[in-house]
Amino acid sequence: MANRDTRTDNPFRLNLEQQKKRAKDLLTSVRAGETDALARFRVHHPRCAALSDPQIREQFARLAEAQLVIARELDVPSWPALKSHISDMQANRQAIAANAAPDRDIETLHIRCGSDIEQGLKAAGLAGDFLEYSNPFCQGPVVDSPDWLDKRIDFIVRSYGAVMGLRADKVREGITKAEEALSRAVERYRRVVLWFEHDSYDQLILARCLACFAKAGAPQTLELIDIGRFPGAERFVGLGQLPPEALRLLWQRRQSVTREQLEGGAEVWAAVRATDPTALCGLATRGVPDLPNMAGALRRHLRELPAMRNGMSLTQQIVLTVLGQGPARMGRIFRELMLNLDPLPWLGDTMFFHILDDMLRAEEPAIRIVTEAAIEEWPRREIALTAAGEAVLAGERDYMNLAPPERWVGGVPIRPGRPVWRYDHETDRVVQP
Repeated sequence: MANRDTRTDNPFRLNLEQQKKRAKDLLTSVRAGETDALARFRVHHPRCAALSDPQIREQFARLAEAQLVIARELDVPSWPALKSHISDMQANRQAIAANAAPDRDIETLHIRCGSDIEQGLKAAGLAGDFLEYSNPFCQGPVVDSPDWLDKRIDFIVRSYGAVMGLRADKVREGITKAEEALSRAVERYRRVVLWFEHDSYDQLILARCLACFAKAGAPQTLELIDIGRFPGAERFVGLGQLPPEALRLLWQRRQSVTREQLEGGAEVWAAVRATDPTALCGLATRGVPDLPNMAGALRRHLRELPAMRNGMSLTQQIVLTVLGQGPARMGRIFRELMLNLDPLPWLGDTMFFHILDDMLRAEEPAIRIVTEAAIEEWPRREIALTAAGEAVLAGERDYMNLAPPERWVGGVPIRPGRPVWRYDHETDRVVQP
């Protein structure tokens, strides 16, 4: 998601006076017994009772209670914490205006799995070098073999090339340079800062980076920013949503990478590349020391295995669920997936198109194109369920029996016509073929 550093209405740039007014308005609505206001209290107030009872409602009809609800809607635990956060953001905005570069003291490299915060870091006053390491290990083969990078390059060109206009030589050059820069970071920089969030796209790349430093040695200072939430007026999906002062605040809160984190990243990286996902499932269940976002990301990654119930990945299941309500444009399905339906969004738009394209290329597709559009305008394509898709959605057929194209979940191949590893969503366990 693009960085919106020049916007005054950035949903993560909160104004205390505005939030005070929202709290007063909410209080007025609660006292009036308005349905929406009462529902907000029930969702966000930790001690909320049956507010349909006027006597009980009176106990909660105080400004402090409304302020608590406002804070929790913004993903902050309390009103004082919200005030403190807003104050911290303002202080960092002032620090940026003072034009001080806090990372200029030693040679610094910022590593991120995309370019979304590159300009944001500069706007935040950070002057270190930037490395985009954006190999999407959450999609396509990630195998444990000497030619694993060649397989990644081939997958990226075949899967994303038509939409993004990629050339094989440029893809190879970019990935090779990123690998070399990562492996040589310890030689060139005294400090390396890793910027990651909580989804499987980020966390698998984080595991790769940690595994690399565990093997080759870490720089003098290796630090990590690894977040799963940030206070704001919309759902936090990624660092690219945040204004510069938020990035500056996160810089202040960075933490040194421990030996346990390096070892944990190496263990995850090995498990991701295995043809047997049992070890990866074990890590998702018990967690990884000092990497609090890793377990959830691994669990979401494993949910892209065929489900026990109908052979679909979770993303494919969400697509069919949306289309169960009627035909829809690809772009609208993607927005719904990212903003509302995916429990832990991880896809870029081109990655999502690749999933839809694979679904369309099955021998017996579950979806069909209703309204065509040029490939560069694929979000405008309207799609609908086929009879086979309706049967899969109803649990009457298994998606793998529709002969979809081969795909991979890390090191695990998913091939039609062969027994495949599956995921039991009820027990959060992998099931052997």
